[in-house]
Amino acid sequence: MLIYGAYGYTGTLIVEEALSRGLRPVVAGRDIDKVNALAERYGLMGFAFELMDTAALDRALQNRRLVMHCAGPFTATFQPMAAACLRHRIHYLDITGEIEVFEGLAALDRQAREAGVMLLPGVGFDVVPTDCLAAHLKMRMPAATYLALAIRGGGGFSRGTRRTMLEGLGYGGAVRRDGRIVRVPAAWKTREVDFGDGRIRTTVTIPWGDVASAWYSTGIPNIEAYAAMPQSQIRWLKLSRYFGWLLRRASVRARLRRRIADAAPGPNTALRASTQSFAWGEVRDDKGQVMRSRLRCINGYEFTAKSAVSAAVRVIKGDAKTGFQTPSRAFGTEFVHTLGTSIEDLPLARP
Repeated sequence: MLIYGAYGYTGTLIVEEALSRGLRPVVAGRDIDKVNALAERYGLMGFAFELMDTAALDRALQNRRLVMHCAGPFTATFQPMAAACLRHRIHYLDITGEIEVFEGLAALDRQAREAGVMLLPGVGFDVVPTDCLAAHLKMRMPAATYLALAIRGGGGFSRGTRRTMLEGLGYGGAVRRDGRIVRVPAAWKTREVDFGDGRIRTTVTIPWGDVASAWYSTGIPNIEAYAAMPQSQIRWLKLSRYFGWLLRRASVRARLRRRIADAAPGPNTALRASTQSFAWGEVRDDKGQVMRSRLRCINGYEFTAKSAVSAAVRVIKGDAKTGFQTPSRAFGTEFVHTLGTSIEDLPLARP
């Protein structure tokens, strides 16, 4: 297994989890000093190359069985890596939560099937818990025509997550309506959600990967994704509707990237150990019947390391469906239960 973006905050957690499971991954990324430092720390083989360097990328992928792609923002990096995996007939996994990546990889489904390759994005907290929860709810209500999913993380964000969030600033939100992804204003809707942690949380629509992935997993034509946020952040998102043009300026983005680079890499070990993450889902049918389920798991970054490596182990052992897949389609809804996660089903609500 080759892990690209291995020296990043989440990439390093995945490397450490892989080592704890007896794997010896090859570590890679574009910064030679960081790759070498990580490789020396753990006694691993390392490669440093830019994804646009096709020759170097091809050399690194020779004799590999799968790539775990951890270098975001994935909208800027998934295409060359996925193309290389198809050339070399290597399974592709990543930890994205970006709609465009799911849609882009879904468009490569036929090529992946012909190559005997699995393209499996979103094998971390983005989007294993919510994807499996969506599939679980679809089984509870096969006639569902509407799906809402909400998440609440704990412990804060890594630099990589912040960079990905930055890329979406100024472009509004997205939902799925009648089977099609449509653009909506930032913070288009809010709703109060009971995640089962003793407090009702305000959530707001976000352009989360499930707007894409849950469609492929469930076939439900109307999908909205929400995240719990403080009122101050929700107000800021609503204001961004009016100055999105400013947030899209290169000079502003460069300034924000520098601020992100100066921040802490991500939640420390103690904070990850002391926090949990939550997901909530609701389905509704045309009769107005409603079913809800909710899920809790370990800290999102800890979950990502465990779920990504668990997915890789399954693929290495031969559990790989060819073509584009989502986590629940690849491994079944029970995959999330193998990661120490519990799902609670709430009673049917009738109109």
